[in-house]
Parts: sequence; structure tokens; C-alpha cells
Amino acid sequence: MTDLAIFKQKVVFITGAGSGIGPATALAFAELGAQTVLVGRKKAPLEETAQNITQAGHLAPLIIENCDVSQEDNLKSALSQTFEKFGRLDIAFNNAGMADSALGPLADINSDAYQRMMQVNVDGVFFAMKHEIPLMRQTIEKFKTEAGAGGQCRILNTASIAGLIGFANAAALDYANDKIAINAIAPGPVETPLVHEFTQTEANDTAFKQQIPMKRYGTSEEIAELVIGLCSPQMKFITGTVITIDGGITAGH
Repeated sequence: MTDLAIFKQKVVFITGAGSGIGPATALAFAELGAQTVLVGRKKAPLEETAQNITQAGHLAPLIIENCDVSQEDNLKSALSQTFEKFGRLDIAFNNAGMADSALGPLADINSDAYQRMMQVNVDGVFFAMKHEIPLMRQTIEKFKTEAGAGGQCRILNTASIAGLIGFANAAALDYANDKIAINAIAPGPVETPLVHEFTQTEANDTAFKQQIPMKRYGTSEEIAELVIGLCSPQMKFITGTVITIDGGITAGH
């Protein structure tokens, strides 16, 4: 059985911590004793996530607002604040992302929408990992521990998925000998405002669910449990891979 006590006092850096999968993952880590760092653009949703954590009796999170992951300086500053306050970085969940707002044939896709999606979903993960990994290496050296970084792929964004998979594979090979595990998670449709923004109407929502073999959306808590599992010491031999959690969608294609 997994010894979840290992997360006590570990510092976990979570982008996109104010909505969707982020809050559930932050709470899951906090419940297991982790010191969470909540990163996002808007203050109010981050404070709501933090309130849920503290009201449950867990360690008060560090909130870092006004962080646009597409801007390298923003992420570098957020990680610097984290390391200055806690002196370590053990786990990073690079969860911030956006849905594809430019669906359609390639020739019809708006170039600005495409650029923005790639900046957030791909550049954001690259910038995060670029500055997370050196801090994790320092943490491992200082505390004789192991670290992990991960990103979330979004099943609607085919181009950005390819980029994230490439990062996970290449970085995992580069840093495997440093005891840093790097993986990506590819969730199917999850019950969040983002998926309803995509379906737009109740009829579309119902039709979309019927395309899922399990006939339902996943939950943020289910994704959080997968993240927790990948970050446990029992899973430390897993690196450079993409874990799909989609209710059977991939198996059906």
C-alpha cells in the first residue's frame, strides 16, 4: 500500500490552482500534509482554494496571483518566491491551460487564437519546467530526497498535446539520473466549467457524454488521485510517459 505520509512538509507548486482540476489536486496534497503553493492569474479563486484547505485544518497555502504562465518572468518570479519562503521544491503540477477556442479545419483556424493556445499550453509548461528543475535538483541535493514534475495534457488540443508529450519524454531522459520523475497526464472530458464552455448547451453536453464509453465525465478528484499516485515513492520508476484517464475514449478509437 502507498505510504502517503511521504507528502508531509513536501512543497507542491500548482499552476492553474484556482479552477478546474487545480483546486481538487491542491486539496488532495494538503490533506496528505503537503505545503501547497497556489499559482494563478486571479486572486479570488486562489483565495477560495486556500480557504477550503485551511478550513479543513491543513497547512495554509502560499498564494501567488497575477501569474500568466505564458510569460517566463511571471513563472520565474513565482518559483523564486516559493523557494525563498520554503527553501525547497519537491513536486510541480503544471496544470494551467486553456481549451481550444479555434475548433475547425486547419485553414479556418484563427491565427491569434492558435498562438495564444500554444503560448499557454506549451510555452507555459516549458517555462515552468525550465525553472522548476534547477530548484528540484537543489532540493534533492540538500534533503537527499526525490522530486517530480508533471504537466497536464488537454485532450481537445491536439497540437499542444504533441508539444507536452515531447517535453515529458525529452526532459525525463535528461533528468532521470537526477532522480526527477517527469510525466504527463492526458485527461478526457472532466466535469469542470471548461468542458461546459466547450459543449455550450445542455443538448451538446448530453450528446458529448454519450460518446464516452463510461457515459459520464471524469471528476477533478479522480484526476487528483492519479497525480497523487504518480508522485508517490512507489511510482518513482515511472517517468517519461503519458497517462491517459478518459473513461475509455482512447480505447474506443
